[in-house]
Amino acid sequence: MMDFAKLMSAQIAKSKTQAPAEPSEKYLKRSEIEAARQAAYEAEQNAIEAARITKLEKKRKFEEEEAKREAERKEKRRRLAEESRLRREAEEQEEEQKRRKRLGLPELPPKVKEGEGTPLPDGEEDIEDEELVKKLRVLDEPAILFGESHKQRLKRYRRLTGQAAIAAALSNGPIPTTLKLVEETDMKVDAKVPKDDEGRRFLFRQLASYFTMVLKEWEVALAHRDASVKTSYQGKQAYNAMVQARENMRPLFKKLEKGEVEDGILEPVVEIVKAAQERRYVDANDGYLRLSIGKAAWPIGVTMVGIHERSAREKLHESDKGAAHIMSDEITRKYLQSIKRCLSFAQTRWPPDDQLQLMG
Repeated sequence: MMDFAKLMSAQIAKSKTQAPAEPSEKYLKRSEIEAARQAAYEAEQNAIEAARITKLEKKRKFEEEEAKREAERKEKRRRLAEESRLRREAEEQEEEQKRRKRLGLPELPPKVKEGEGTPLPDGEEDIEDEELVKKLRVLDEPAILFGESHKQRLKRYRRLTGQAAIAAALSNGPIPTTLKLVEETDMKVDAKVPKDDEGRRFLFRQLASYFTMVLKEWEVALAHRDASVKTSYQGKQAYNAMVQARENMRPLFKKLEKGEVEDGILEPVVEIVKAAQERRYVDANDGYLRLSIGKAAWPIGVTMVGIHERSAREKLHESDKGAAHIMSDEITRKYLQSIKRCLSFAQTRWPPDDQLQLMG
């Protein structure tokens, strides 16, 4: 048995031969901890974003496949319905032929496909299919639609060219019109409305030209404002007022085109336009008030007592010359108010020489 001294010396020698362990790092810097946390967070967010993109890609692919399958199902149902309809019509035609043969009636004529046997209207000439396709392509239209026959294609071309002719005849102003607008030097209207048809047509052109000029200038003035003014509440309200006035004046332009403006409205409108052209805006406003409110006696208060009429009641029905046209219908009210808005802009665009002629 080894004694205690030898055992102790062996243990001491063993401890001396072993290499000393490197001291472990006891503390970490705050920047290192923050960098490690930031890296872990970015890795987590990247993984979440990649998972989201993968999910969206799968969803989009599924929706595309589902839309394709739905289109195939619709096409199949349409084709089956068409085949069923043709088969049913063939069976009905066969039954009718048998019935007519049994009764000794003449046979039915063969059915003509829809659109193929329809004759062209009088005055229209047929166009070769190749030339017709070229003409449609010039118009940037589809050359051939699905299931479209030659006659249907020709009809579509006639419709497109007719619409193009109408569009070419329209003016390019704020309110497109078929009236031929006159130059600014010829816009000044006379005080009296002409009685002959030619004079009235020229007057309608003058009125349309004047209101077109005012609306154009109004639109240009609003477009030249600063961006901050355009985006403000007041700027948006001003633009909406211009758009509303332009849209509400369309019925007036339609009446001018057709020559259907009543004399009770045409004469005051001419008076208003003439005063506005001479920059007498107070007089123009007075004419607008007479046109809109009227000068007729209004039934205010008690007008009927017992069996006797009051003396002023008979004045209510004497004449409709002073009638309030703004109360006649909603369309008239709107375009008369639009004329008033045009006057309000005109006095700022073309101010009067006499400041007393400024409207309040």
